Amino acid sequence: MAASMLRRADRASCRLLTLRLSPPHADISLPLRLLARGLAASSSSPSSSSTGGGGGGSSSKRKSPFRKGGEGSYKGVRQPEKWRLRIENSTLRSERMKPDQDWSNVYATAASFKPAAVPLPLRMGYPLRNAAPPDKWGNLELIKVANFLHLTPPAIEKHCAALKEFCTEWPAGLDSDEKCEEYFPLEVQSTDYVSAGPSLRNANARIVNLSVRLSSLKLDDHARRKLVKLVGDRYDKATDVLAIRTERCPVRKQNHDYAMYLLTILYYESCKVEPWEAEKTDADQEEYVWEKSPSERNLAELLSRIRQSRGKAEEEEEAPSDPRLPMPNDVESYRKTVTELKNLGDTEDRIAAYKDSVKRLLRLRAQ
Repeated sequence: MAASMLRRADRASCRLLTLRLSPPHADISLPLRLLARGLAASSSSPSSSSTGGGGGGSSSKRKSPFRKGGEGSYKGVRQPEKWRLRIENSTLRSERMKPDQDWSNVYATAASFKPAAVPLPLRMGYPLRNAAPPDKWGNLELIKVANFLHLTPPAIEKHCAALKEFCTEWPAGLDSDEKCEEYFPLEVQSTDYVSAGPSLRNANARIVNLSVRLSSLKLDDHARRKLVKLVGDRYDKATDVLAIRTERCPVRKQNHDYAMYLLTILYYESCKVEPWEAEKTDADQEEYVWEKSPSERNLAELLSRIRQSRGKAEEEEEAPSDPRLPMPNDVESYRKTVTELKNLGDTEDRIAAYKDSVKRLLRLRAQ
């Protein structure tokens, strides 16, 4: 009974030794497996026992397999020559790598970090007291995070070369940003996120930003003012860009369709002319308009009085011949300053510009 328990303990300890004594850079499990095979063969042979006279029995004690000279001793197990050479000459893969190797063959696709395949002394993790962070061997922090070892510049060039045959040439007529904006005025932006976390999805990836210039929508004056009133602060007057941001739907495709729907509805709604819009007065206008305004009528009346005082009825193109009549550029300057003063508010610069335009309009000398 004791001999049987000893044989079981020897086999268990041999298996445990095989698992624990295997370094990451050498394969020495074969000699241990051969040792276990020898132990199993020795344990399966019947134990020799001798019976003596004198009414007493004595059995010869079996030597331990790990004792020097015992049965199944590790000295009696001979390794094959090829395995012995492999153990002696084994080195890490990162040490055998050449500087000019093709890295895309090492990391062909996205994969987790492999310390034996990266010839870099990387460290990551919480450092111990007065020590450096853990190295790359057995480092779970390097395995958990996403890496871009498969997206090196040479690998990207290979991918582009493989996809080139499926692409078409860029149109020769679109050789500038202005032409691209003229023929493709609508711009849609979305963002893809790559993060290391419990989920690969990011809630911000569903957001869609649509932008377009109002000048490319071919709107008349009424439709343009109505569209600007409808969109509110989504329109930037300085750049003439209308920006629509959609994030209500859970999927990006749904938000894109919703943004296109909003732009379509805004366009056709602004082109409509309701019956009550004909009742609008100058005080109801969104901004000051020079055409048909009291300032335009007053200026026309002033020019008519100047002509009547001379007793001439000249055509409009002959009016600048009179030195007392304003020049066309003076009239344009006056119109611009009045419009800015009404729409943008009064400041010292705008009031000074308005004063100079009135002096030039009335042919008054600067004092």
